[in-house]
Parts: sequence; C-alpha cells; structure tokens
Amino acid sequence: MAASVFDSAHLARLFPAGDAGRLFTDGAELRAMLLVEGMLAKAQGALGLIPVESAGAIHRAAMEIHLDPGALAEATGANGVSVPALVAAFRSEMQAPEHAQYVHWGATSQDIIDTGLMLRLRQAVSVLERDLAAVLETLAALAESHADLPMAGRSYAQHATPTSFGAVVASWGAPLLDLLRELPGLRRDCLLVSLSGAAGTGAALGPEVAQLRADLAQLLNLADPGRSWHTDRTPVLRLAEWCTRIALALGKLGEDAIELSQTGIAEITLGGGGASSTMPQKQNPVGASALVALSRQVPGLLAVLHGAGVHRHQRDGAAWFTEWMCLPQIVLGAAASVQITQRLLPGLAPCPEAMAAALDTNYGTIHAEAVNFALAAHLPRPEAQAAVKTLCAEAMESRTPLRELIARDWPQLDAAALTDPSRQLGAAPDEARAFAARVRSQGAT
Repeated sequence: MAASVFDSAHLARLFPAGDAGRLFTDGAELRAMLLVEGMLAKAQGALGLIPVESAGAIHRAAMEIHLDPGALAEATGANGVSVPALVAAFRSEMQAPEHAQYVHWGATSQDIIDTGLMLRLRQAVSVLERDLAAVLETLAALAESHADLPMAGRSYAQHATPTSFGAVVASWGAPLLDLLRELPGLRRDCLLVSLSGAAGTGAALGPEVAQLRADLAQLLNLADPGRSWHTDRTPVLRLAEWCTRIALALGKLGEDAIELSQTGIAEITLGGGGASSTMPQKQNPVGASALVALSRQVPGLLAVLHGAGVHRHQRDGAAWFTEWMCLPQIVLGAAASVQITQRLLPGLAPCPEAMAAALDTNYGTIHAEAVNFALAAHLPRPEAQAAVKTLCAEAMESRTPLRELIARDWPQLDAAALTDPSRQLGAAPDEARAFAARVRSQGAT
C-alpha cells in the first residue's frame, strides 16, 4: 500500500480528504511559498527596503512562475529545506538578475515555509468549517426528528437507563458545534505570519522589521504575532489539536454506529454498507470503521507533534522535520473524518422496533433506577435499593416483566408509568431539540 492512505489511488474513497487534500501537495506548498516571497518583496518595496521596480517584478513573477518540485529534490536533500533551491530556481526563471537579486531579502527559510504553511492551514480550516457546518445541519435534523424516540442508554456497554435517539445524535454533534465556536479565536491567535530572520532578530530585514512584518501580515491576511515564533510551536499545536478533536468526535460517532448496527440487535441502519469477499450476507460498517481508525491514528500523531514541540535554541531542524511528517496527516485525518461522515449520515436511520425490543431486554430491568427513586418515597433509600435489586433478580430468574412484580409487591406505585420508556427520558428530548436550535442559531449568525 502507499505510504499514506491519503495518497493511495485505491484507498482514496475509503479515506477521502476532499478539498483539503489539494492543500498538502508539493505543488501547493511551492505555490504558497512563492506567494509569500512575492508579498514580502511587495512590502519591502513599499518601505523602500528594496527598489520598487524590483519589488514589482518579483511580485508579478511569483504569481506567474511555476516550479517543478522534483527539480528541487537533490538540493533539498542536501540543505534540509527546500527554500534555497526554490529561491535559486525562482531567480533563474525570472530571467532578470537585476531584480532577482532582491528575492528573499533578509528572510530565512523558516519564515517562508511557516508562513506558507499558515496560508494552507487557513484554507484547510475554512474547508473544515464549511463541511462541519453541513454535518451539523444533518445531525440537527436527525436529532430533532427523533428527540422523543426512546432507546436504551448504555454505561460500560451495559444497558443503563432509557435515553432518546435524538439525544444520542445531539451528543455526537455537540463537540463539533463547540469546535466551530472556537474558530474566531483560533484564527486570530494561531494563523500567523512569520518574519524574523535567521536567529529571530530580524537583523537583516532592516530597522523597520516590526512594520515590515505587520505589512506582510496585512498583505497575506494573516495575524501579526509581534515577535518571532520560530521555536514557539503553540500556533501549530493548537491548530493540530483542533483537528484532532474533530477526528475524536467523529470517531465517537463511528464507535456508536458500529455497536448499534450489530447483526441481530441492530438499532440503526447504515445504508448500503460494505461487501465481504466471502460472506454474501454481510454489510460491513465500513464508513464507521474508517472513522474509528482515523480517531486512533490522529491522536497518536498529535502526541508525536507535542513531543517535538520543544525546539532547541533559536532554530531546530529535527523538531521542525518531525512537524512536517505529522501535521499534514493530522489535518487530512480530520478532513477525511468529516468527508466520511457526510457520506455516512444520509443512510443512518434508527430502527424503532429494535430499539423498543432492546428496552424490553432483561424483562424491563432497565427501569430499575426509576423504580428505586419512586420507592424511596415510601422506604428509606437503602431499603428501597435493596428491594428493587431483589425484584430485578426475581424478574431475571422467573422471566417475569419487572412491571408485573412492581404491581404485585408495590401497588401504590404506578408500574405502567415507571416502566414506560417514553415517560422516563428525563431531559433527553429537550437536549436534542436544544442542540438543533443551537446549530440553526449558529448557522444564522
């Protein structure tokens, strides 16, 4: 198989990165770096740091020239970064040495690479924002439609108390809604320009380095950090962590979907599913399984990224290289998770009859908590707990519905109400509707 599932021709539909995938190619990286070089020259020309004519020529050339990534490979292998080869190739392609000499004036490789990365991350975040909004709209409709549909809640994989399918759906979407609400601050604090020079002092950039950095930030529509962040990888880590939480939230959806669609007890359907090579009866939960796989891979990469967050002195090649190996996979893992979810949700639907049957499993003992608290109005709580525990054991042993035993031993209790799932949902329906309302409110703003 390919080194990355996102680069694999035959796995492309299993782990589809969508529009974000085009942002993490060699060509996209070079285009972003050339844009930074062109805008840097434009800003320097405006401040009189380089000739205005040269600034204009460099800016125009950066928009027009396309470089072959493969042609930079040998020099990049020797230098450890692609910028020296990129600058040399760009100067050559300009065919105007009198202007080309001012390309990359005073900057360092990390300034160009990190700023170019931020341009691509900005686009990736926008793609994720758009696709998450679409996922949330679908989840909101599903939660609202089934706000009152009872199903068995689980604790430690065992039946706990009744909940509603709408509330379960809302629990899938709530973390995604929170992630979207964080975006304004994330964009402000983490999508930063980098312009600090070789050791972070900006010495070769001239006396107006602060103004130059601010001007470059404005031209690129990035934030100005007001300092060097060469060795402070907080912006990158926060963006990666945001992407990781997308994969985790959707991995939770995938885990639940796999559990709830098991053969024989399927409480939801997942549409077409996937075929087995040898068992014709099977429809495998392929999309849900891919979500779970990504939710396991992405946090592991984030841990490596955190481990590389300590950069030595003013620049650190090894830590920086580690970032290159992990960050694209994290972003694309989040993007693929969202793409898979968009494909999965239209076929995901509850099976009310199966949900009702699950609630009746174990002779209605899922309602033990409600009975316990109702009985506590007539007995001290410890005695009520012991009495209900005895009734549950009898229900299981004699295969008698719990409601019949309650009616027999505690006629003062409303056995029908206490064992009616639709009357034991607590705040679940309200939470489902409130989630849908929050999604629509955020979409309106």
